[in-house]
Amino acid sequence: MAASTPTGTALIIGASRGLGLALAETYLARGWHVIGTVRRAAGTGLHALAATAGGRLEIEPADINEPAQMEALRATLAGRVIDLLFVNAGISNGAAETIATVSTESFTRTLVTNALSPMRAVEAFESLVPQSGTIAVMSSGLGSVADNTGGGWEVYRASKAALNTLMRSFAARHAGDARSMAIIAPGWVRTDMGGPGASLAIEESIPRVVDVLTAHVGKPGLRYLDYRGQTVAW
Repeated sequence: MAASTPTGTALIIGASRGLGLALAETYLARGWHVIGTVRRAAGTGLHALAATAGGRLEIEPADINEPAQMEALRATLAGRVIDLLFVNAGISNGAAETIATVSTESFTRTLVTNALSPMRAVEAFESLVPQSGTIAVMSSGLGSVADNTGGGWEVYRASKAALNTLMRSFAARHAGDARSMAIIAPGWVRTDMGGPGASLAIEESIPRVVDVLTAHVGKPGLRYLDYRGQTVAW
């Protein structure tokens, strides 16, 4: 796949660190204008990146789990054209925690953060994305029901499977849409959430994710893809 991308404006929800920050860095490096959201008003990796972005980075404080903050951001961006909407949000709990042991509070927090809030963001901002644009959400290979033969990560798996199902429902409601839509499995990446034992460096994952999204610009419909461009089983 080509290393270059068309330029435009990308809205990355959840860009303060990890995969979201790497997405912002990659799109800026490829000439895009980036709007990135953060939960803190200062001191994030995205704020540090702004110093070298040449004015092409806008930072907006908004917590994806706070509807009033997301509504305020939607009002701020009214009238803008967003060529790429990428919703990147996720928390995890222990790999060994099961439905038998998880608290209701922890289960609810994970499902809200990983599925409900990301899809609310898609619903809020999708009208800013033109028919030539792309809508993507960050999921995981662990969200695949078909590939779940080993168990583990039960609550996290459930949350990402829920995200995938809700995104598929969104696509079904927009069946005549010309926009490209993607559910992305970035691989097991060494981030604060992925941990130091993960198999991929961010530099091995995110630039290839951007390549995958670029390769599908102008191709209507929803796809569940990994960072190599391979289809992930639902």
